[in-house]
Amino acid sequence: MIDVAPTILQAIGLPEPKVVNGTPQIPMEGTSLVYTFDDAQAKERHTTQYFEIAGNRAIYHDGWFARTIHRAPWEAKPRRTLDDNTAWQLYDTRADFSLANDLASKNPQKLAELQAVFLQEAEKHHVLPMDDRVFERMDGAAVGRPDLMAGRTSLTLAEGMTGMMEGVFVNVKNRSKTITAELDVPQGVVNGTVIAQGGRFGGWSLYVKDGVPAYGYNFLGLQQSNIVATKPLAPGQSTLKFVFAYDGGGPGKGGLGTLFINGEKVGEGRIENTQAGMFSADETADVGIDLGTPVVEAIGSEARSKFSGHIPKVTVEVTK
Repeated sequence: MIDVAPTILQAIGLPEPKVVNGTPQIPMEGTSLVYTFDDAQAKERHTTQYFEIAGNRAIYHDGWFARTIHRAPWEAKPRRTLDDNTAWQLYDTRADFSLANDLASKNPQKLAELQAVFLQEAEKHHVLPMDDRVFERMDGAAVGRPDLMAGRTSLTLAEGMTGMMEGVFVNVKNRSKTITAELDVPQGVVNGTVIAQGGRFGGWSLYVKDGVPAYGYNFLGLQQSNIVATKPLAPGQSTLKFVFAYDGGGPGKGGLGTLFINGEKVGEGRIENTQAGMFSADETADVGIDLGTPVVEAIGSEARSKFSGHIPKVTVEVTK
C-alpha cells in the first residue's frame, strides 16, 4: 500500500510534497511502481519492508520473510513478552509463497540476520520503543502520548463548528460532564441536534424532538439510552443543560444523567454502560447537526438532523 502514493505522484508528474500548510512532511517510505509499467519483468526495487502492530512484527528482505505473532486480534493477552524472541518464524517466499514451511530451526543464521534488519528498519521508521498495549493506547494522556487537549477540562463551541475528531475534542469518556447550550428557540415546533459526538456504532447526542429536549447515549450500537425532558422548550432564549454524574470505579461504567431548562430540573435517568476507549475512528463531534451516521435514529443525520433554531454557544465541561 505504501507504494501507491509515490506511484500516482510520479505517474501524473507531481513532486512529493515536502511541506503542507507550513508543516514539514516525513518523506514517503514507498517505492514508485512506474518502472514496471513498460517492463513486467523488471527487477524488484522494493526489497525490504517491515511490519509492526501492537507487538506483532515481521520483516521482508530480498525474498525472505520472518515474523512473530505476539497476539492474534481475538486474543485477550499477548502470548509472550516483547523481549521474548523464541517464537519467530522464517520463510523463503521465492519457493514457499504460502508460508507453509517454517525454516527457523533449519536456518537460524538467516533468521538472526532478518531480526537484525527488522530492528534497523524499526529504528529508522520510529517504531521503537514498541508498545503492545491496545485499549490503553486509546487514551493519549494515560500512555504519555502528546495530546492537543491535554489538561483541558472545558471546550466552548458554537453553531457551525462541525467535523471535530476525538483528538481535538475534550475527552468526555470515563468521567463526569456538563453540557450547557444557549439556544434561540423559534416559534412552532423545533427539532434537531444541539451537539453530538460519534454515530450509529457509539456516541452521544443532546437533541430536541418535537420541541422536547433529550439526551441520548448509544453504547456500541447495542444499547440506546434516552433521557427525555418532561416539558418542551419555550420560544425565545433558553439555557439547556445536561449533567452526567459518572459512577467511577474504572473505565466504561455508567452514571446518572439530569436535564435542566433554565435551571429547572426536567428529566433524569440512568445510563448503565458507557464506552471507555473511543466512539469512532471516523465519526465526529458536531454542533447544530449530526454528520455521518446518526447517534439517535429518530433524529437522523446530515440535513435531516439540523437544528431548526440557533445555537450561539455550547460549553462542554468535564471532571474526573
